Amino acid sequence: MARKKSQGGSSRFDIVTIGSATQDVFVQSDAFKTIKDPHAPDGVDACFPMGAKLPLDDIFFDTGGGATNAAATFARLGWKTTCITRVGTDPAAEVIHRALHELGIDASHVQIDPKRKTAYSVILLSGIGHRSILSHRGASAEINPKEINWKNIPAKWIYLTSVSGKKDLLKSIFTHAGEKKMRVAWNPGGGELKLGLEMLTPWILECDFLSVNREEAAELSGVSPRHVESAIHRLGPLPKQALIVTDGGKGAYVHSRGTTWHAKTMRGKRVNTAGAGDAFGSGFVAGAMKTGNLEKALAVGMLNAHGVITHMGAKHGILSKFPSLFTMKRVPIKKL
Repeated sequence: MARKKSQGGSSRFDIVTIGSATQDVFVQSDAFKTIKDPHAPDGVDACFPMGAKLPLDDIFFDTGGGATNAAATFARLGWKTTCITRVGTDPAAEVIHRALHELGIDASHVQIDPKRKTAYSVILLSGIGHRSILSHRGASAEINPKEINWKNIPAKWIYLTSVSGKKDLLKSIFTHAGEKKMRVAWNPGGGELKLGLEMLTPWILECDFLSVNREEAAELSGVSPRHVESAIHRLGPLPKQALIVTDGGKGAYVHSRGTTWHAKTMRGKRVNTAGAGDAFGSGFVAGAMKTGNLEKALAVGMLNAHGVITHMGAKHGILSKFPSLFTMKRVPIKKL
């Protein structure tokens, strides 16, 4: 599907993404020593001595943030896309605007904050592809619901990422989605998860898709991360269509109406895992939008994430076209 050029104003969009936009710098060094840690999200800790001057093997600049990463997927796969986020007035904001323009993403709904700096992330990469992120959320944490002109954003879908737990913003988004019968896919961040399942449930019930990782699913459902099946059983019935649970290097689960599928990760050298969750979630939704088939959507999500983890940066490995049925069949998926 050919990429569609960005249009401003009141044009109809296929999807609007909401969340953060960041300037990212990736730094890679073999000087980051890795130590196994069963309590770490990736199973390892990266350690380096304070007071030392460490050599960097590589450095790479990119843009990131859930809203722009997801928007990149939808735009590259041909969907007419706009993005709601908030940036400052600094050089990083200019970089983000330029990246959105180059990808064909409408940026007319990006808010400008005159006081706060644009969000910035430093991604520390080990030699084996694991990463830790030093993140300054900046202006992205302050998206103002009063500045969202919903009349000029007629869209079929909302892809919602982290909004720093802002309840007034969440209320505005879900109220508008309900009034306009927009479909919602939600990948909540830490700020939203801290609100707890009881508060989040009315909004989750309005979602077509809820996407969380294994640890987040456990946190929401009040079980151990070891018991992913229990978390899926607890959360699975809540979204309208499906619950998606990512599990790092072990793949991802999709649960819908009593049926669970699991996809294994594909072979390939892990270069960077930053943005992999955004790539998987947006790839899954893009696949569901096009095919209406959850198993095929799972395959598209896995292929998109695979592209990101085998390339530097959060956007460079994103699919450039919708995958063929033959390519989708390369993803190992089974019904549990």
